Amino acid sequence: MHYLSPFSSFVLSVPYGLAFIPLLIVVIVWTLVLKGYALWYAARGGQKWWFIALTIINTFGVLEIIYLIWYRPKSPVKEIPPVHTSSPA
Repeated sequence: MHYLSPFSSFVLSVPYGLAFIPLLIVVIVWTLVLKGYALWYAARGGQKWWFIALTIINTFGVLEIIYLIWYRPKSPVKEIPPVHTSSPA
């Protein structure tokens, strides 16, 4: 255990250990938001293998970004019926 003592004292010291907490929180939030968004699109699009891969593989958002940009199903454009503004006579 002597070979880990310099490293453990650096990580466990109060000033350096607390400095990583905000970064860790940002990475966790970033990953959860992207993973949730990508999983939602994969489930809605019926892409079972993408859903499984996105659930199992953790790449800190990289795989999720690739999926959302290039592989998510595109929703069809819905036509909005015209609104008639004429008043009844």
